Amino acid sequence: MATPTTASNPPHVSPTVDTRVYQEGFVAGILGALTVALWFLIVDALHGRPFYTPTVLGTALFGRGVWPATLETLRPSFEMVAMFTWVHVLAFAGVGVLVAYLIAVAERHPNLGFGIMLLFVILEAGFTVAAMIVAEPVLRALTWPAILVANLLAAGVIASYFWLRHPRLQMQP
Repeated sequence: MATPTTASNPPHVSPTVDTRVYQEGFVAGILGALTVALWFLIVDALHGRPFYTPTVLGTALFGRGVWPATLETLRPSFEMVAMFTWVHVLAFAGVGVLVAYLIAVAERHPNLGFGIMLLFVILEAGFTVAAMIVAEPVLRALTWPAILVANLLAAGVIASYFWLRHPRLQMQP
């Protein structure tokens, strides 16, 4: 006979599943953010202007109307780099947790896996198009191929991390 659920006897919920999902998502997000940051550090160093990318992006987000006449004259700013890095890491951590949650759903319902993968492709394409429309001066300064490569590298690192953590994950169309 089943025990009825009451306020003193809640249904069994495994906290380790939720904790594991959050932990995996956070780690995946941090790995993705680090991948993008290292990519742009290399690109910026090769162009002789380290920390240029996070300075441009930080100025675009937090510049409070201060925008140089040309982005080429923008000097690295530790304040902008730090502020953008925090937003960047938090955004990637959030995306990582969302992806970890969707993977947990796909493990329970394999028929949803293909739809989740398709959603990722659509969101990546949507991000690229939105960036081209909304942030055209930033894209011109940073070059969209570098941003596209950064996104693909981050997606590859995050996907590899989850693939290693979930080797039996099945996706059925």
